[in-house]
Amino acid sequence: MLEGVLIGLQTALSLQNIAMVIGGCLIGTFIGMLPGLGPMSIIAIMIPVAISLGDPAAALILLAGVYYGAIFGGSTSSILLNAPGVAGTVATSFDGYPMARQGKAGKALTIAAIASFAGGTIGAVLLMIFAPALSSVALLFHSAEYFALMVVGLSAIAAFAGAGNVGKAVLMTLLGLLMATVGETTMAPMPRFTMGMMDLQSGFAFITLAMAIFALPEALYLVFDPARSKTGEAGDIKDLRITREEAKQMAPVVGRQSLQGFFIGVLPGAGATIASFLGYAVERNIASKEEQDKFGKGSVKGLAAPETANNAACTGSFVPLLTLGIPGSGTTAILLGALIALNVTPGPRLMVDEPQVFWAVIISMYIGNLVLLILNLPLIPYIAKILAVPRNYLIPFILFFTLMGSYIGQNNSTELLILVGMGICATILRFADYPLAPLLIGFILGSMLEDNFARSMQLYEGVAFIWERPMTLALLVIAALLVLVPSYRARRAQARADGVADGD
Repeated sequence: MLEGVLIGLQTALSLQNIAMVIGGCLIGTFIGMLPGLGPMSIIAIMIPVAISLGDPAAALILLAGVYYGAIFGGSTSSILLNAPGVAGTVATSFDGYPMARQGKAGKALTIAAIASFAGGTIGAVLLMIFAPALSSVALLFHSAEYFALMVVGLSAIAAFAGAGNVGKAVLMTLLGLLMATVGETTMAPMPRFTMGMMDLQSGFAFITLAMAIFALPEALYLVFDPARSKTGEAGDIKDLRITREEAKQMAPVVGRQSLQGFFIGVLPGAGATIASFLGYAVERNIASKEEQDKFGKGSVKGLAAPETANNAACTGSFVPLLTLGIPGSGTTAILLGALIALNVTPGPRLMVDEPQVFWAVIISMYIGNLVLLILNLPLIPYIAKILAVPRNYLIPFILFFTLMGSYIGQNNSTELLILVGMGICATILRFADYPLAPLLIGFILGSMLEDNFARSMQLYEGVAFIWERPMTLALLVIAALLVLVPSYRARRAQARADGVADGD
């Protein structure tokens, strides 16, 4: 571990990688502040830039900086405008916005910045401790176990669905799996489902699909829903200090939610949004009756809890990504695709085969969280001015970078037609309230699922590997539970609601 830390320090402290950390944090902070523009959109746009760097460590450091920078910066619009910049900061607005309306906007932004810094930093420490332990299972994993892991990753899509939408998430995952079968595979090097189009012989491009699902619909959504483009006045922001009493209230909340948020982030399919809501709910439930009454009215604990939890979860989501090759959230699904495009295979062997990538990302998180704190506290009064920019001015920039990124990624004009077609379909699905992240996860994991399943079938001459390897069977049982339990809970809740309605 000490040797790995030294390798990470040497890699992360190079001038190029420090510039990547600072640049990623800056971009992520500004994008996170803009209501509706989340880290998935900007990471999808920036993947061609990251790949052009050629260095996998620098590319992942840049994209990771954008990720936790966006989560860090997303609290600003939640607090000032009650318009969450990213989904993970929705719970921040519950107490942040009331605090701002009381004339304590500066204090609220300071609490959010300190809680975010603490959650991200503690999460990085936990990542350093637990990631190597998880990677030690490398010798136990073969094709059968990797196949089962992919199934677990796919079955966790219920976390993206929301209440009552598990069926929609499953459908989107199946669509992603179907799209992954287009083109050639390593096990069967012959074109499939290409409809005679040479441009589809290698399958759909990940960059094109990512931009079509996240970036392009955002621009179209702004066109079809002009009300989303309206912004308010940031107002004067002053009085950034917090009192000693407020710091005492924050300390235990930060400690609890750093741990809870990190371990929620580790779960495939969970991520910062679930961690922030759960963190807020837990702190409210364990608070005294007097403190509970303050929640929703400008509570310090109510603001610190979700901000700590979402940043810790953001860091925790890198554990399954780096050590098991399973995305812990929609954003890390995009990062997984970027790693594969850089010819880096995430999984249990990553720490052995590419230690400079593994440890440099962890060390860069320490640096990144410090950079974010230094940037945010002094610049809060000035950064907030960007919220006065009308959202509709962003539409041309989103469209330009989306189209150019897709074209440069494949150097093929057909990609633009595929991008536009998929983007229109994704926009329709978004209006119909279908979650788009499961589609991308299904697409990314689909090829790995198929390859490992085919290898297992060859080694064991059929599906006997399922019961001959206990770990494979255990993982498949976990996958089944991840699908069935949310559905059972949803049906039980509906039955209770119907029973109450009948009683009335």
